[in-house]
Amino acid sequence: MKIGLIDYYLSEWHANHYPEWLRTAAGALGMQAEVCYAWAEREISPRDGVSTAEWCRQNQVQECGSIAELCEKSDAVMVLAPTNPETHLAYARAVLPCGKPTFIDKTLAPDLAEAQEIFRVSKETGTPFFSSSALRCATELGEVEKFKSLTITAGGSNLAEYIVHPLEMAVLLLGTAEIAGVEATEGDGTRILLRGRRGREVCIAYRSDLRYTLEVTRKDGDAETIAVKSDYFGGLMQMVLRFFADGRLPFSSDQTLEIMRLRDAILGARQ
Repeated sequence: MKIGLIDYYLSEWHANHYPEWLRTAAGALGMQAEVCYAWAEREISPRDGVSTAEWCRQNQVQECGSIAELCEKSDAVMVLAPTNPETHLAYARAVLPCGKPTFIDKTLAPDLAEAQEIFRVSKETGTPFFSSSALRCATELGEVEKFKSLTITAGGSNLAEYIVHPLEMAVLLLGTAEIAGVEATEGDGTRILLRGRRGREVCIAYRSDLRYTLEVTRKDGDAETIAVKSDYFGGLMQMVLRFFADGRLPFSSDQTLEIMRLRDAILGARQ
């Protein structure tokens, strides 16, 4: 399986790790798959000054001159640009008509309206795609059952980019029809309360220096704090490869749209 990477600029954290992680995941699944092609809109990475050509040499990947060339040569496509979701709609419009199964990195879009447009393009072209935070694949989520309340602590350099991670976990645990309201409070970081329709609550405590934990209060009154330490990126790479192989979505797209809807509400409430 020949995978093509599309990015706003290469030599960023995701692009620097995904080729090796995909090889490892392919080996674990007994598959033959690797990143063979890459294209970036910006020639030079603003993070470290590494050019597209240099990144391709370092990663033994062939540089493509256009998205069209990359899509023609690839069996499947990964759209990265995790820090620049405002580029994803344009990339989706170029990639999805080519018919190759596509993964679009988090955050899917800068807002719900553009996310809905990406799904419209996918439906119109008949090309399957999905988008996910790697935190969906944290195995610790399997330990959170029958909870009354849950606090997810989360960090990252800025809320707009990193809120997708705890939201991915919250929507996976609560479901898409459960959340009735959103509150956001500024203080020592940002505190976000997702009020459930059936009495359950999820609180997200965000501050740039916090690590991911799950603080669970169960229905029987027991409380537990679970540190999220599993190899969730490895889990995401396996999820992506299985999707590339069979074209079956790993979860409902309704969950992705719910995450985008909640993100819009949180950023609006924060303001």
